[in-house]
Order: sequence, then structure tokens, then C-alpha cells
Amino acid sequence: MFQNFSPAPAGSDAADRLPALRARIAELGLDGFLIPRADVHQGEYVPPSDERLAWATGFTGSAGLAAVLTERAALFIDGRYTLQAARQAGPEWERLNLTPDAAADWLPEAAGDGAVVGFDPWLHAEAPIAALRGKLAAAGLTLRPTDTNLIDDVWEDRPPPPAAAIRPHSDDYAGESAISKRARIGRDIEKAGAEAAVLTLPDSIAWLFNIRGADIPRNPVPLTFAILRADGRATLFARPGQVDDALRDHLGPDVATLERSAFEEALRQFSGARVLLDRNSSPLAVATILEEAGAEVVWGQDPCVMPKAIKNEVEQQGARDAHLRDGAVMCRFLAWLDREAPSGELTEISIAKRLEEERRATNALMDISFDTISGAGPDAALCHYRVTRDTDRGLNVGELMLVDSGGQYLDGTTDITRTITVGEPPEGAARAFTLVLKGMIQVSLARFPDGTTGRDLDTMARMALWRAGMDFDHGTGHGIGSYLCVHEGPQSLSRRGHVALRPGMMCSNEPGYYREGAFGIRIENLVIVTEPERPEGGDRAMMALETVTLCPIDRRLIVAEMLTAEERDWLNAYHARVRAEIWPQLDEVDGAWLEEACAPV
Repeated sequence: MFQNFSPAPAGSDAADRLPALRARIAELGLDGFLIPRADVHQGEYVPPSDERLAWATGFTGSAGLAAVLTERAALFIDGRYTLQAARQAGPEWERLNLTPDAAADWLPEAAGDGAVVGFDPWLHAEAPIAALRGKLAAAGLTLRPTDTNLIDDVWEDRPPPPAAAIRPHSDDYAGESAISKRARIGRDIEKAGAEAAVLTLPDSIAWLFNIRGADIPRNPVPLTFAILRADGRATLFARPGQVDDALRDHLGPDVATLERSAFEEALRQFSGARVLLDRNSSPLAVATILEEAGAEVVWGQDPCVMPKAIKNEVEQQGARDAHLRDGAVMCRFLAWLDREAPSGELTEISIAKRLEEERRATNALMDISFDTISGAGPDAALCHYRVTRDTDRGLNVGELMLVDSGGQYLDGTTDITRTITVGEPPEGAARAFTLVLKGMIQVSLARFPDGTTGRDLDTMARMALWRAGMDFDHGTGHGIGSYLCVHEGPQSLSRRGHVALRPGMMCSNEPGYYREGAFGIRIENLVIVTEPERPEGGDRAMMALETVTLCPIDRRLIVAEMLTAEERDWLNAYHARVRAEIWPQLDEVDGAWLEEACAPV
């Protein structure tokens, strides 16, 4: 199994670690220390050796920030993790909502005037730390970079950093050679007025060089640094053992490979040069080293972020092929689940295991794209629930089952959520499910002009829920990679989605609703932004969303009279397409299940 159902190791003794950390804070003459979720690469997912927030607090969610002071400690988390943080973080942690100003508001009151709070400049990007520093300075507090990470200083059993072998990713799947990408991005660096760019985001580096790795579970990226010059020459910095002769041949003569330990010295060689950095993702330490060496920092966006997000034709077709394969997997799994669930013998773990077995049976699965969220009954109300052997519960008749899962295939990354009922649904669940479905369909039907952002579409997913006085505390959708990270920017369908949607971008479409202690609902399809076309009778070209996920939506949870005619037509057309494309891949028994699941509403 790719998925491990062991309980999170950090939570039980996290409270015992605060005294050691506070002693180290005092040794350095500080009044506090910031602990972000990020590692030096600023990614959403980090290896075990960089799980500093979990080590200190017990909280294992994928977003958060902690601040430890002499007498008080705060954990800042967003709405997705409210219930999870309550379970994992002990009473010594004040649990607060993670907003842009949350730490800036809490620290002055908690630490007092004149306090000095330390931070590791390798774990914070320039933009957010500059904003926080300015707000704290106005309140009489000082943020001071440290030469060492205080967590690392007291973490006695810290795992070693990962150093998995880096492997080539074929142009047949990438759709463009690495040589072509380096030349194209090099021209963008020159247009930005720089001679080189420092790349620290693992997925940007993996995309640019057409390489993949295994340093982070579920995300096929290597944890490396890179420097790309405007003329297309580059240097890749990796750990010992990650690079072999086959990879060097793949990279070619214009890409040098050095050990990570040489990265800082390489930065110091840019004296007098103009170097492009991303202020939202590059560690502050990188800018400091460059400036101390006499380089001029040119602030801009990571030059790979936008080209990576806009999938080329090969990547788009790969996504369709991966979802056709994965759709058959999901239909076999859901048919099995429908047959077995009424027995009362299934558990969350057995359900997650069965789904992974179905994906493995394709002989194309490289990994799952994230730990399967397998939530039965009230556990589904935890929108990022991770089942363990300690929390595993049985699925009972009269409950909803939420399964959010995905696969990593060479031709694409999948991510799908389906919510099903076992027998009669609990009170209020069908109405809530239909409201969520209406929002998902409205996004699927969207037509929009150039310049439209994800924030604009996010409201479409919420409107039906809002009218009913309901909502959900996560974005409607995130970007997704092409055999890369399952969460990819810069685009998102969310309140924070300020990036204009472009043809070729992929997003999830996943509104939800969560009733604590009762049930959780989410319906998720992946979509590709299409090229603009002018609708018949219209005078402006409009983009649309092509749905690539192929799997039925539980009709037993749909209150048909709540759907408009347009929504009903979309649903029936979608189910007809699912039936036509998936049915030939199923045996007689599962095919019969699919026929019924895709019957018109």
C-alpha cells in the first residue's frame, strides 16, 4: 500500500517539547519564535524531516503557523482544519483563525511592547515576512532572523532529509523538451531585466527540466534548487546520490549538476548581476545572500509558474486519458461499495484500501496523489480527515460516505470526490447534497470572458448554498499538475483566486457542505479551461470549462425538483457521457451498476 494508516506520531508528546523550545528561545535572547508549516521550498507538502509545525504542536494539517512565547503559544489554522486542530493540538495552544493579519494582531497583545521574535529566514518568503515585520514594528515589536532553526536545535530524533533518485520525465508526456522550455523561460528572464533566476519551488524545477522525484510522499518532485540563466544554461543543486549518469545525459551539456551544499556559494558568484526572485516563494535568506554578495535582486514571479499551469495539448490529452482510466477505477470501486456497504462490515480503512487496489490493478499507477480521505458519517465533516488505525470507524446504514482520492499516472494526475448514501440518508443530507450539486453544475456551465478570475467563479458554486444560509470553509477549486503536485498554482477557484483563468489551465470544481457530528458532502470533478469561442448570436468570445472527470454522481441523494431544467440537462448529459465512455471498460456486473447509476434524473 502507498497509504499508511499509522497514527500521526507528533501529537501525543508535543506538549512535552515546548519547555525545550522555550529554553532555546531564552538562550538566544529572544521572546518568541515563529514556526511555519513550510520548508525551504515553500511547498504545501513537506517531508518528515521538515514537519516542524507538527513536531511542536501535534497538528498535522497542510497549512498553519505557530508562534511560541515565554508564557503563551498560538496555533493559527484556517477553516478547513478547525476540528482537526481541536483533536490534535493540546490545551497549551491557543487556536486562532489563520488570516493575513492573525499573527500581527496576536503577537503585540501576547508578547508586549519591545518583544523580539525570531524566525528562520530560510522558511519564510520575503513578501509575507516583510508585511508582518512592518506591522509588528508599528506595534513596538521586532522580528529578528536567526542563524539556526530553533526547532532543529532541540529535535533529537529528527528524520534525515530525503534524497530519492531523480528520474527523467519523457517528452512524450511533457509535450515539450527541456531544452525548449529553458530557452523559452530564459527569454522571459531577459524580458524581466535579469541575467538569471533562482528557482526554489520543486514543481517548477521538475517541470522546467522534465524530471520527477520522490522526496515528498504523493508528489513526484525532487527537493532541489536551480539557477537558470537568460541564455538557457542552468545549474541543478541536488543531494548526493540523487543524480546519476542517465539523468546527466537527459539534462544535457548545458545543465551543470552540483550538490545542495554548493548552492549558497553559487549565489555569491552573482556579484554585480541582476537576479530574478519570487518574493512570494523564494526564501528571504536567498535574497539576503545575493544582496550581501553585491547582486541586485529583481523581484517578480517565478518564471515557470504560469507556463507550467497552462497545459499544452499533450498534457491536456494526458489528463483526459488518465481520467478515462481512473473513471473506470472509480466505477468499479463504487459498484463494489454499493454492494458491500449495507452489510455493515466495511470500515474507512478497508474502503481506502479497496480503492487503492483498484488503481493498482491498472498497472499504470505510480502513486496515489494524496492520502485518501475516507470519511464515514460524522468523520466526513472533517474536510481533510485522514483515517488512522486509531480513528477507523465502520460505515453504517443511514450514513453518508465521502471518499476524496486520486492517482498519479505518467500521463496525468487525478483528484475526485464522491459522496454516497448507504440506505436512506440522514435528515437534511439530500437537500444539502442537492445544493452542493447545483453549485458544482453552475461552475461546470460557466462561460466567461478573458480576464475572469477564479474568485469570480467561486461565487457561482456558493450561490445556492448562500440562499439557504449555508456555506463551506474551503475554496471551490485548486489548480492541478500534470503528473506533478495535486495542488498547483497560481490559479484557484476561491476567494483568493485573483489570477485570470487562461486556456489550458486545470482546476478542481469541488463545493461542499459539512455538518459537524452528522455528515460531510463534497462533489469534485476536474476541469480544463477551453479556448475562447463566440457563442451563437453573441458578440464576444467566451472561455468555458471542459469536465475531464468521468464518474456518476449519487442520484439517490438528489432532490430532483430542486434542479432547474438547465441543471437537470447538464446532469443527464454528463451521466450519458460517463456511461458511453466507461461502460466498455467494465464487466457485466459493474456495467449493470453503471447503467442504473447513470439513468436520467
